[in-house]
Amino acid sequence: MLDRIFENLQFHFSIEAFIVLSLLIFLEAVLSADNAIALAAIAQGLEDKEKETKALNFGLVIAYLFRIVLLLTATWVQKYWQFELIGAAYLLWLVFQHFTSEEDEEHQHHGPRFSSLLQVIPVIALTDLAFSLDSVTTAIAISQETWLVLTGTTIGIITLRFMAGLFIRWLDEFVHLEDAGYITVAFVGLRLLLKVVNDALVPPEWLVISAIAIIFIWGFSKRHQPEEALPNSEFSELEKQEVTE
Repeated sequence: MLDRIFENLQFHFSIEAFIVLSLLIFLEAVLSADNAIALAAIAQGLEDKEKETKALNFGLVIAYLFRIVLLLTATWVQKYWQFELIGAAYLLWLVFQHFTSEEDEEHQHHGPRFSSLLQVIPVIALTDLAFSLDSVTTAIAISQETWLVLTGTTIGIITLRFMAGLFIRWLDEFVHLEDAGYITVAFVGLRLLLKVVNDALVPPEWLVISAIAIIFIWGFSKRHQPEEALPNSEFSELEKQEVTE
């Protein structure tokens, strides 16, 4: 009889763990959209598709290690508002840098250019860490089970890598997407700043997600125009040059 009760308890705990893990993964996916587009835009500063992929891979491996350390020390980190202030300042600095920099005429890319992987990898890792300061409180509030939170984080970082890869392609395709992404980054930075000033001023999660959804709808609202074909006269001239050569 006791064995049967114990088995039933184990079953319920496993179902509860599955529900909590699913919720953590869902939140990671929903809240990672702005993070993913920021990381994709940073990686684009290399202006080399092969290097961009490597930067995301290496940068997110380091970011994953940072996330684990943050989760394991979350109780201690939450005691010091200075961490959230630094994270907010960093994210808002990224937004300021984006909107005040000159646009690349060929790729429509704002923000800094990077000449090597060693320059961009730390920026990717630190940016993800700043975003994690906002999400770690939510994760811990959902579950106190360390293994559940770490499992959700692991799946979340894999999801983030996949989403960042998609956004790198979409940034070249949609006119407003990069700006939309950085507006949502500003939301996260301001949210962290409000948490430092007064928790009561922080908007509810549903309102933030709704605002981000509306901004991303705008971000996907317009595609870049395809390059116009050369006029027939110019095409003929090019053909003549090729024949001559």
